[in-house]
Amino acid sequence: MEQEEDVVVVVQLHAERGAFSLLDPVTGGLSGGLYDKPLLCFGCGIGWFSFLMGFVFPPLWYYATVLYFGNYYHKDPRERPGLAASAIAALICSVAVIISLLAMFWS
Repeated sequence: MEQEEDVVVVVQLHAERGAFSLLDPVTGGLSGGLYDKPLLCFGCGIGWFSFLMGFVFPPLWYYATVLYFGNYYHKDPRERPGLAASAIAALICSVAVIISLLAMFWS
């Protein structure tokens, strides 16, 4: 006796055109997208990794700032919040260092 396989058919509806199309029944047409890949650095992205590790090694904040202003997030928009957080941390760190140096050498 042969065993029958269930075939799943996925229908994609195009709302703007009012048409529909059938997607690949094997994979469902739902895999292989841009955002299916995990981000670099343990899945949290370079920006958030630099932000967290910057508390131990602050130059990572400046590295992420260069990536942020170099539009690195155009490769993967999920990187943008982490890179922006690192840029803000670098700004706060720079202001704190300048104030500390001024206080130390001013008097």
